[in-house]
Amino acid sequence: MRAALALIPLALLAGCGGDDGANSSTPVTSSTAVAQVAAPAGKAWTDVVSKTADGGFVQGNPNAPIKLVEYGSRNCPVCGRFAEEGTEPLRAKYIATGKVSLEFRDFLVHGAPDFAAALLNQCVPTEAFFPVLDQFYANQTQFLDRTQKLEQTNPQLVAQLQNMTPQQAAVAFADALGYVDFIKQRGVPEAKARQCLNDQAKIAEIAKVNGDAVNVHGVSGTPTFFINGKQVQNVATWSGLEPALQAAGAR
Repeated sequence: MRAALALIPLALLAGCGGDDGANSSTPVTSSTAVAQVAAPAGKAWTDVVSKTADGGFVQGNPNAPIKLVEYGSRNCPVCGRFAEEGTEPLRAKYIATGKVSLEFRDFLVHGAPDFAAALLNQCVPTEAFFPVLDQFYANQTQFLDRTQKLEQTNPQLVAQLQNMTPQQAAVAFADALGYVDFIKQRGVPEAKARQCLNDQAKIAEIAKVNGDAVNVHGVSGTPTFFINGKQVQNVATWSGLEPALQAAGAR
């Protein structure tokens, strides 16, 4: 499946499964545990979400002393496994305490299908970004099955998609894989969903996030994690990431 998807416009020279660590460095270990930070009155840190200047979405204390950044793909099974295993403990143990914030940035390793999902995920209100991201991952197997079936039963369409612009291919995949229906079920009218799929400002912003990921930050796969600006080497699972967070003082 990945080989076929790699031919779709906008696909990157990257892979699902994390970076090989060639351009990464180990986060600095802190001997001091960071203090818990109280959330604003009447709120939980897990409900605090904002858009960042780098084109990502951050959940938690925006001034958290430990800033975790994830470059992820909704169609990457390794990202899906991290979401299944790591999201709940990350939020409950670290984000909820105000010690850690999580910023998610899209990295389109599967090209146009990722592009479509990223545009539609940004079609919801900012505070709903992470709940919808969670639901994309919860439905990942279903979407991947549809992609595989599309390649097997309609190779002519797949061939046509390869000759489309990235935006055109994203719209076609959004329809073929059921993304538009998915986002409609989460309160986004179809007209608005289609407007988001053609939003030139969002398209340019997501493209810049991906360009910066490769050219500035050395990202080459998903999931890739950074802690306080330092890339975590060879880590794509919660069992690998949690010790790195604790080493940075989240304990």
